Amino acid sequence: MDLKVNYLGLELKNPIVPSASPLSKSIDKVKKLEDAGAAAIVMWSLFEEEIESEQLELHFRTSIYSESYYEALSYFPEFKEYKVGPDYYLEQIQKIKKSVQIPVIASLNGKSIGGWTEYAKKIEEAGADALELNIYFLATDINKTSQEIESLYIDIVKEVRKSISIPIAVKLSPYFSSIAWIANELVKGGANGLVLFNRFYQPDIDLENLEVVPNVILSTPFANRLPLRWIAILYNRIDADLAATSGIVSAEDVLKMVLAGAKVTQMFSALMKFGENHITKVLNDMKKWMEEHEYESLGQMRGSMSHRAVANPAAFERANYMKILQTFDPNSFKV
Repeated sequence: MDLKVNYLGLELKNPIVPSASPLSKSIDKVKKLEDAGAAAIVMWSLFEEEIESEQLELHFRTSIYSESYYEALSYFPEFKEYKVGPDYYLEQIQKIKKSVQIPVIASLNGKSIGGWTEYAKKIEEAGADALELNIYFLATDINKTSQEIESLYIDIVKEVRKSISIPIAVKLSPYFSSIAWIANELVKGGANGLVLFNRFYQPDIDLENLEVVPNVILSTPFANRLPLRWIAILYNRIDADLAATSGIVSAEDVLKMVLAGAKVTQMFSALMKFGENHITKVLNDMKKWMEEHEYESLGQMRGSMSHRAVANPAAFERANYMKILQTFDPNSFKV
């Protein structure tokens, strides 16, 4: 049974990739994920704010004493005393690369064009096999147009593409007026792959303390309906590899995404719930299903249920929405 895939030019043994998360902060955890069958690892995200903070701290610690007394003119702080994010991140890439055989995909999370994009080059030099670019800009300015927001995304991708030669995947949100257009523009700007979709953590309100608080809710299989639809629509329409994320729990979830056109599926919530060995179970269940349905490889089935391949493409569009609402029977619904 051939589960191998080629994602971002990387030869992977199967389509299951742990997504960007704190799991990658532990080298022992990464080794366990590899042993369980993970085909690659996406590191936790290095944020634009962390890089800017380091740059500000560097300026502060090299200038605060400069006018105090004569001896301070030759003073330079011991930066190893300060465990700042970006340097630690680069070190971790090197350590993980030495510890495992699977590809290591770094992750940069930013919202503007600036010095943080220069870290893409440092990430490449540290040994990362690819870079996942997670652009998150929350448009709260009522005077900023959607065209300006889209242009920002495209310009960031172009800027990063100019500085590195390793493959780039862009992790997208579903909050665009035209997902198909922005997807194609990002690919033309230099993206080799798209990860659909980023599931942003939304704030909550603590009623007792009247505070806005973070609230992490792990995804369920229901969340994979949205990436399933758009992967099926984009498959073979844009020149990029497609990765699915959000709600990938079982072998069935992975298989559906491959049928829609995905090269890989990213997993986090399921690993938090069931542990690293859940990957082994999913892979075994995939092989069993493929044997029962006489598939010899994932390549044989990929995209066979995409928008272009199915007999009724409208099933992915508005017509199916109308049909569901008109035929839904509340009496047959089970909780």
